[in-house]
Amino acid sequence: MEPKPLAATKPARKTLRHRTMSAAVAEALRQRILDGEFAAGFQLRQDALADEFGVSRIPVREALMQLEAEGLVKIHPHRGAIVSELSIGEIDELFELRTLLEPRLLKASAPRLTEGDYVRLNGILEEYSSELRAKHVGRWGELNTEFHMLLYRHAERPRSIAIVANLLQECDRHTRLQLSLTGGMERAEEEHAEIVRLCAQGKVSAACVLLKLHIDHVGKSLQEFLRDRQKA
Repeated sequence: MEPKPLAATKPARKTLRHRTMSAAVAEALRQRILDGEFAAGFQLRQDALADEFGVSRIPVREALMQLEAEGLVKIHPHRGAIVSELSIGEIDELFELRTLLEPRLLKASAPRLTEGDYVRLNGILEEYSSELRAKHVGRWGELNTEFHMLLYRHAERPRSIAIVANLLQECDRHTRLQLSLTGGMERAEEEHAEIVRLCAQGKVSAACVLLKLHIDHVGKSLQEFLRDRQKA
């Protein structure tokens, strides 16, 4: 006689609902932070967010803790949750890590990229160009992340890929703002296309060199941009 499946207890179902709600709240808040709707320094009040989402404060608190773990929010004992702003030193560290990890991932992954991967990569580049012309800033970060992660998908280094995904997210809203205000999107578009072309031609070492230069340039431009904002 086969054992009957265990039914979820009421406390377990309640916990699951809270986790589901907190994940939904975290995703909504994450997107609004990345889109710039909630700027750095903006206070995220738990009671107001609970009212807006129609939930209790528990899933809101859990969502904010998740965003703090991702580096998007800082929770202060007396001020509550504040949208975090990366310092110039933090930006330098994030991009230094990217320049160390991403060329290695590309070197491991590029020889294994398939024809289907190149179709997808070129599709992303086309959409990127379209969004660039339309000045739809909100999609730039998403497409940039999708592009980079697709390049590295065959690296078979899951921990490094997870770290890079987190680094891209932490930099995203600042990078989009800097690129949109300084006209750096066109250069990024050209370099992305050249990286794909070099990989397709089997020139993986050259692609890795260009990728490192690309990341380094964006990081230094972002630091310069933030310094200028601080002086203003």
